[in-house]
Amino acid sequence: MSDEVEVRTLLARLGAALVAAGQPVNEVEADLQEVGTALGFPDAQIAAAPTGVTLSLAVGSPSTFAANPGTLRLDQASEVREIRHLLARGRLDPPAATARLLAVRDQAPRHPAWLGTLGWVICPPGIALVLQPMWSSVAVATVAGIAVTALVRLSQRAPRFTALLPVVAAFVVACIVFAAARHGLVEAPLRTLLAPLAVLLPGALLVTAMAELVTGHMVAGTSRLGYGLVQVLLFTLGILGAARLLPLASADLANVRINDIGWYAAPLGLVLVTLAIALLESPPPRLVPWIFVVLVLAFGAQVAGQALGGAVGGAFLGALVAILGSYAVESVVPRLARLVVFLPSFWLLVPGSLGVLAATQVAVDPTADADVLGVVGIVAAIALGLLLGAAIAQGLGGIVRRRSVAGRAGD
Repeated sequence: MSDEVEVRTLLARLGAALVAAGQPVNEVEADLQEVGTALGFPDAQIAAAPTGVTLSLAVGSPSTFAANPGTLRLDQASEVREIRHLLARGRLDPPAATARLLAVRDQAPRHPAWLGTLGWVICPPGIALVLQPMWSSVAVATVAGIAVTALVRLSQRAPRFTALLPVVAAFVVACIVFAAARHGLVEAPLRTLLAPLAVLLPGALLVTAMAELVTGHMVAGTSRLGYGLVQVLLFTLGILGAARLLPLASADLANVRINDIGWYAAPLGLVLVTLAIALLESPPPRLVPWIFVVLVLAFGAQVAGQALGGAVGGAFLGALVAILGSYAVESVVPRLARLVVFLPSFWLLVPGSLGVLAATQVAVDPTADADVLGVVGIVAAIALGLLLGAAIAQGLGGIVRRRSVAGRAGD
């Protein structure tokens, strides 16, 4: 009985940590089922949700619930994935796994606080080099990024301010960018203001919600989608307030990408974004090169897809290649966390940014040519790319495993 209590508690805590790491609930349930089978409980009943995990070890047996402990950094998510990996392969016993899980929440960042602040500062210019490659936009995005960094640090010291962060950050950033636009310093300012906000926008949340809905997890998908849309609305309200304070002509709010830097803008931006991720999220050093590789693959596929099939084609192909690349990394180095390598690609796929952009255009000027349905199509295309990529990768992985087993049996 004590062993059952220990395993049940471990699985619940592991599932809650996987949810906190950003995994869709369908993947959390599959991972827990694999671990439960490895620990001798193949009939475990698991119900994962964005708020936590409820499970029992068999039908009719006692159940327990573990709440989502809060968003994990990439280094913490990597540790959780390694614990799951070792448990599934019988290389870690439940007491040791429980001790490691309990230590994850208190795991300190790999870098000192000032380097984390530097990560916040260099991320906006990196994203600006991808979204709006103009030196003026990069400079303004850097200034606005410093303001966002100050607001984030304030929210960390005053948790009650966290709920207001989307509105306040969007308002402050939009005021800086719109003021620069009114003085002729930047063109097409909407894309410029997205760069400092990209890390805060709910892009991964929206796509995860769509993926959960497609796989039949209606409660989790609907709740995530509702929360994500509310976040988009809050960002939009902040930008709308700035637009009322510093009005611009409708033509200045067009979604136009201007490149006056050249071909090297995007590669430089990808390097800066990777460096920012390394400083902000403290991933293990061995993961950083793989994160950069997946970012490059996702961006290249997105550009190729846009050339072939527009924004929707770019979103689909970018997501497909990103998820396949992350599975490939995990197959080459199994102890590397696929999710940790993959999640930063959302900073480039930016479905949340596109949603804020379209909503802002409609709110500021109802006659503006803002393709809101197109944004929905882009989010759906990303979700479809993720699902198809995961199905392909898992299918290929199954074939490789079966051939490996057959080869060992033949020997």
